[in-house]
Amino acid sequence: MSHVNPSYTPDQVATPEEPSLGTLVSQLSSQIPELIRSEIRLAQVEVTEKGKRAGIGLGMFSAAGLMGFFGLAVLIATFVLLLDLVLPAWAAALIVAVVLFAIAGVAALLGKKKVQEAGSPKPERAIEGIKADVATVKGDRR
Repeated sequence: MSHVNPSYTPDQVATPEEPSLGTLVSQLSSQIPELIRSEIRLAQVEVTEKGKRAGIGLGMFSAAGLMGFFGLAVLIATFVLLLDLVLPAWAAALIVAVVLFAIAGVAALLGKKKVQEAGSPKPERAIEGIKADVATVKGDRR
């Protein structure tokens, strides 16, 4: 004959015990640093790959800039030779040099004005945003 437990009911099925809130917080606090480290590693790999591609492009831009510089130098020499047809060579070279220095002076003044307009290089809006985020995380509602 079998013995039946009279206090047993079908809704008393054994279920796995759910972890407590403390256990969940402990697991979360141990997993967050690993998640952050893995995200940083992913970012490093991504930046490295993009950096390699950008490096090739920047090398090509550098070569183009150098060739453009040489082309400009030859064009300037052409102006000197054209003026040499009507003036002595030294006077032609002097006139072209003075014009080039005048252009350089104007560009320097315009560049200085633009730099002063730009203001501080500090990313002020980003810093304020980070401060606000930190305050929110700390619970300060400003």
